[in-house]
Amino acid sequence: MQLNLQTFLPSYAIVKEANTHDSTEAKEMCATIKDGEIVVFDKAYVDFKHLYHLDIRGVNWVTRSKDNMTYDIIEERSSKSNIISDQLIKLNGVNTEKHYPKILRLVAANVEIDGKMKVLKFLSNNLQWAPSSIASIYQSRWGIEVFFKQLKQNLKLADFLGHNKNAIQWQVWTALLTYVLLRFLAFRSQWPHSFSRITTLIRGVLWSYFDLSSLLKTCGTASDPPKIKAVPDQAYLPNFDKAFYGTACV
Repeated sequence: MQLNLQTFLPSYAIVKEANTHDSTEAKEMCATIKDGEIVVFDKAYVDFKHLYHLDIRGVNWVTRSKDNMTYDIIEERSSKSNIISDQLIKLNGVNTEKHYPKILRLVAANVEIDGKMKVLKFLSNNLQWAPSSIASIYQSRWGIEVFFKQLKQNLKLADFLGHNKNAIQWQVWTALLTYVLLRFLAFRSQWPHSFSRITTLIRGVLWSYFDLSSLLKTCGTASDPPKIKAVPDQAYLPNFDKAFYGTACV
């Protein structure tokens, strides 16, 4: 999945079986990346031939280095704070040197993970950024874990309703589209609360006829919870006039 870390919205997704390597899908996912943009990905996506093509296109990228990567150190740069080392390197593997002939940046840094400090090595094609920036840019990738957590917990992707390929794909795509629609609705309504709260609210009024945008704008503004009063054909909320009733948006 390609996640925009500025908007926190998915911009591209591939739903497939898990028996193909992630790096085989990287080229397709990065096809729309433009000159000057930054791509951050896990080391499972490392394919030096593809990374070299990204570099030629003017795309900056940051990933983690694999433990078995072999290279020659071209230059040692000064390091401070949590940065252990900052090096310019050249790959010397039989295939890696051929696939990526240019100089790369290798930064080792102490990074806090689950309350503990751990040494991680980051690889990038950008030779000008501060080493701390490279480490911080990669750590922003962990936002995708937050995204998946929101998706699984709020849109019920922890369990599947069916177990054949078609059923699973439909459920995943439905969850992704629902997420995008809810985020768009939250943006239009200037929703100040969490994503989990908007899903709870929508779930509560899903079978009622409300203008959801207006409902979100007024949610939480009353001093006391509104009381539902019964009338012969419908229930209504005080302070919600008839203009609020329309077609269901979700």
